[in-house]
Amino acid sequence: MLRLIHTADWHLGQSFHGQERHAEHRAFLAWLLDILVERRADALLVAGDIFDVVNPSLQAQALLYDFIVSAHERLPKLEIVLIAGNHDSGNRIELPAPLMRRLRTHALGRVRWLDDGTLDAEHLLVPLTDEDGETRAWCLALPFLRPAEVTGASLASEATDEEVPNNYVSGISRVHTQLFEAARERREPGQALVAMSHAHLHGAAVSEASERPIVIGGEESISAALFSPEIAYVALGHLHRAQQIGEARIRYSGSPLPLDFSEVAYPHQVVEVTLDGETLATTETIPVPRPVAMHRIGPAPLDEVLAELEALEDDGALHREQWPWLEVRVELDAPIPDLRARVETALEGKALRLLRLERRLPKVEDDTPSARVDLETLGPRKLFELTWEARWGQPPGDDVLADFDRLRQDVLDADAAGEGRP
Repeated sequence: MLRLIHTADWHLGQSFHGQERHAEHRAFLAWLLDILVERRADALLVAGDIFDVVNPSLQAQALLYDFIVSAHERLPKLEIVLIAGNHDSGNRIELPAPLMRRLRTHALGRVRWLDDGTLDAEHLLVPLTDEDGETRAWCLALPFLRPAEVTGASLASEATDEEVPNNYVSGISRVHTQLFEAARERREPGQALVAMSHAHLHGAAVSEASERPIVIGGEESISAALFSPEIAYVALGHLHRAQQIGEARIRYSGSPLPLDFSEVAYPHQVVEVTLDGETLATTETIPVPRPVAMHRIGPAPLDEVLAELEALEDDGALHREQWPWLEVRVELDAPIPDLRARVETALEGKALRLLRLERRLPKVEDDTPSARVDLETLGPRKLFELTWEARWGQPPGDDVLADFDRLRQDVLDADAAGEGRP
């Protein structure tokens, strides 16, 4: 039996509406390390988007490397396999690879091509061993495939020797096919094949707001049929919602933490996978505890929102880095200039961090044909009045116009002061 833990989309170093989340990521990694020890895992598979940006902060990198060192200290025989995702720099992921191999950690960031145009499959095949050091499975570790890496040469159909369209999806299929063929040749009877990929599969559910398209132009999703039935388990990354695609052996683990308020209700988890010989024996989802709570209020009218805010429980014993994140969505019939002040007053004294205040505005039907407007003739004040009326269906009041005049004068005074500087 071989036990694997599958996770992905850590997004270390993420800036959440301008706030850093190092404490949350540190808590998750500490919990994950305990799970690896408790479950006596033989391998940890991290399916991409380890970092949130291609140039992560030193703190974000330290979180990863401290985790790898701690995992090796507590589980000296644990194999760790990391692949780069579309948020990662493949070169950065591979840069410390020679050092990490001494810690039984394999970092794959890029695909390589041999002089004859075939895939360097050896680079992407990682043996997974049990506690006795016997190879029980092979991990086919495919980092995120960027278009430039898989569309630079003419593709040929092995069946007909005819050229096929040289596009992104065809290039991905070529990489998968060549890697699977190499794995079949390398494996011995009784050894399982485990594929790990950072990709968007047909039919998978995409997050509401936090997942960027992988490829500009839209042709990015691939078919689960690429993963032949002899692949015992497919560990996927990229989509933040945990889900299986068609069958239990093909899974997105999902992100361990919500990366946007739209993901509050997602089941955040890691997946324990047990292999028996060449086949998948069991999968078990392990819920990830949320180190910082996340509240999403509304959308609702202001009175209801304020009532919900008043009812929120407050734990004054929490350190500030543990205060819950808060998003408030208010439905408005008319503008409320002091909306933020009223929301902040309702939160006064509560251990909560307001990150986002969204105003839901009424739609105004405009049946008049669009006309060409001379902005210079209108002037800033008239343009403001027209914009306000088009948005709210009524002209701005005297108090609003007074505020606009004051702000405009402040801008003019600042410009005048700037012109006087040497």
